[in-house]
Amino acid sequence: MASQETPRLLFVHAHPDDETMNNGVTIARYVQQGAEVTVVTCTLGEEGEIIDDRWLGLAVDRADQLGGYRIGELTTALQHLGVPGPRFLGGAGRWRDSGMPGTPDRSHPKFVDADVDEAAGLLAAIIDELRPHVVATYDPDGGYGHPDHIQTHRVTTAAVAAASWRVPKFYWGVIGATAFRDGVNALSDSDVLADWIRPPADVVFGFTDDKITAVVEAPEHVAAKVDAIAAHATQMLVGPTRRAFTLSNKLVLPVLAAEHYVLVEGVAGPTDERGWETDLLGGLGFGR
Repeated sequence: MASQETPRLLFVHAHPDDETMNNGVTIARYVQQGAEVTVVTCTLGEEGEIIDDRWLGLAVDRADQLGGYRIGELTTALQHLGVPGPRFLGGAGRWRDSGMPGTPDRSHPKFVDADVDEAAGLLAAIIDELRPHVVATYDPDGGYGHPDHIQTHRVTTAAVAAASWRVPKFYWGVIGATAFRDGVNALSDSDVLADWIRPPADVVFGFTDDKITAVVEAPEHVAAKVDAIAAHATQMLVGPTRRAFTLSNKLVLPVLAAEHYVLVEGVAGPTDERGWETDLLGGLGFGR
């Protein structure tokens, strides 16, 4: 018999925009299905590299107002995905974006230097409040090695362990290497701008299929994901056909209808012919 309880999912991210790039389709799908979805963001993204020249004056070496501005971007992006608004670990501005390795130090406490027990305690309190059936964050490398992503992984892992609420399923959100490469290969010159750079063909981006355990595929929610990407206008630029986007590094990134996961705690639900779950709530009795 299907549970009458409302499904609840919690996504934990380092900066505004990570939720959209990593989980935008997933978030929109579960919101549309009636789930309660919460996004907790650990910093304001103050050190983000600005892609839109209109907002260069917000940068850390000028007005240093980017973090506050990005609260508005995150709020709009979440609205496109169906989430009422943002929630920040420890409150907005508790920890500053650490920047990539080599960026200048700031006097404000950086998230990479946060006491893991303190941060995990705050997140554990949120977990106990929300009682999520699913929690998702980054893999141990943070996806691509950003210090704040790695710290978010550490903090979330510790919080799941420390919370009184036993989270039924804990996932890493990952890039599916095959899907990423297929997505790049499917793009034509009309999908990208002339100065965008295609990823090297001999470099593997993300997790290979044998390491993936779950996928959420929802092409009907791609438009919402693209609208959310566009809302993060200081950080990302959508291509002319809405099939690709880029960051300040101009690397071509395909907009994918499938988002991939690795189940690290909990029992997997039903799987497809690849051995992958196709529903993060699978096996929890929600009758999906």
